[in-house]
Amino acid sequence: MVTSKTKLAFRLGTAFTAAALALPLLSFTPAGASKTPSAITFPRNETLYTSGTLWGSPGNFNPMDQGAWDTGTSGLLYEPLFKYDPIHNKYIPWLATSGSWSGSSYTIHVRNGVKWSDGSALTGADVAYTINLAKTNPAVPYSGLVQEGLLGATASGNTVTVKFSTPPPYTAWQDFLWGNNGGFIVPEASWSKMSATEQVSGTNQNPVTSGPMTLVPGQVWNSSTQQTCFQDNPNWWGIGQLGLSFHFKYLCDVVNWSNNVGLTNFLQGNYDWSNNFLPGINTLANAGGYKQIKMYYPKAPYMLSANTAWLEMNTQKAPMSNVWFRRAVAAAVNPQGVVQGVYANIVAQSDPTGLLPNLSGYVDKGVVSKYGFTYNPSAAKADLAKSGYKGQSLTLAVPNGWTDWMAAIQVIAAQLRSIGIKVTPIYPKVSGVITLTGLGSSSYTSFDMIIDNNAGPDSTPWSYFNRVYSLPIGGKSNEEAAGLNLERYSDPTAFSLVKKAAVTPLSNTAALKSIYSQLETRFLQALPEIPLWYNGAWFQGNSTYWKNYPSQDNPNDQNTPVMWSGAWLGGMTTVYALAALRPAA
Repeated sequence: MVTSKTKLAFRLGTAFTAAALALPLLSFTPAGASKTPSAITFPRNETLYTSGTLWGSPGNFNPMDQGAWDTGTSGLLYEPLFKYDPIHNKYIPWLATSGSWSGSSYTIHVRNGVKWSDGSALTGADVAYTINLAKTNPAVPYSGLVQEGLLGATASGNTVTVKFSTPPPYTAWQDFLWGNNGGFIVPEASWSKMSATEQVSGTNQNPVTSGPMTLVPGQVWNSSTQQTCFQDNPNWWGIGQLGLSFHFKYLCDVVNWSNNVGLTNFLQGNYDWSNNFLPGINTLANAGGYKQIKMYYPKAPYMLSANTAWLEMNTQKAPMSNVWFRRAVAAAVNPQGVVQGVYANIVAQSDPTGLLPNLSGYVDKGVVSKYGFTYNPSAAKADLAKSGYKGQSLTLAVPNGWTDWMAAIQVIAAQLRSIGIKVTPIYPKVSGVITLTGLGSSSYTSFDMIIDNNAGPDSTPWSYFNRVYSLPIGGKSNEEAAGLNLERYSDPTAFSLVKKAAVTPLSNTAALKSIYSQLETRFLQALPEIPLWYNGAWFQGNSTYWKNYPSQDNPNDQNTPVMWSGAWLGGMTTVYALAALRPAA
């Protein structure tokens, strides 16, 4: 499940005020330099200041605690076996030099010459130990591999053999390899000394790590902490083996208490790299006086796509249970009203299947042409007439304070009212939305419609469709608690196809495309979810102090420009983007 902390990084917006725009571009004072945990200051020309990932005081560096870890835990401190490049759709060997299947066994060749930050060697034993935690500690984020057939891992030197039952879970295992469901390698020597609870929820404030940076020593973590600071690891294996090194000595990730504050600091040059949602930033970038602002695309949509925002209905409740009603809603909503009116074109309209652009190769265009929905108010009214809708009042909810979504559902509600559906936008607290959707409860609750974006990035469509069709609904297994099938739609045939995709070798592309084509057909015919737009992988670079930010226009740096925790910084290509930065002067 996408945690609330991660969701905030994707979603949270704030009003774009005239006052914020009117602030002058002031001379630089190191952002928060006097507020670092131990009053540490850093030379400005050696420090990269980032923001847009932390929404509370930092202090957790446990790669097993995905709901709470801080920026840099994955990617800067801990690393996966492979990385995934979503822009070019390829896997990159990382701590592993190679991996291959033989029957139901997977062999990993661990990279030689990798050292932990305490000087000890990272070996196959560390990799095997990390994998086997799925069996010895069911609370680790990838423990589901056991239910899917993981039997265990053994190491012989730097060769690791992982055995599965037949058929093996090809897709879930691939996600583990690049850190999309955990998969960040930990040192056996220190981790084995922890209790089972400490392994998954300890804060790990003195970490032994393998990545390109280490924590700056002397930081004190408490509720007033304003930033986390890292320093280059001169013994990082990637310097010699990949030719990668950072041209800044320090990286400080600053807590972002509001997006208006983030915008001001970014425009003033206090933040170099921002992963905040900054409404109107494209207008500023195209205006005189702000040419230092860089984004991934030079024109709309400016941002890479991060996840799919969809309209989620409670399909266990009338009229949402009726397919004609769902079809009417799909045809009544014009996503361009949100894309242009709310986001000023810094996001893109979703494909009808909802699959992110990196998965476009799996989209059956013939299926989309035949069954896909488009904005068509006349068709929406005709479908509504078939639905049995009796004019009852319905609600559409998003969390209070997420102002971009609050504005979006006002647009959507107006469009639905225009065809005769009575919809009222509501804005409960985050905890209120969780209560509405029944997370953590097996009972069917009373929500009507919400906007959600828990369909995040992946290298295959499997997790997307598993999120839509996972069964059972509620009950003892409580799939909703994992963020799966929140719309409570039952399609056993579709879920069988999802399970079939999970055990189909990724090399069998023809079989997988056939399976996903069938799933796309069922999805578009029944519309258990209504994809609307792609939330952006918010990124803004300020070239006052650093240049060569990742860009579509730079063939040598088409890398992910995102430092969000988890698979973004840890599993994708952001480390390459950081290594490409150079001093501006």
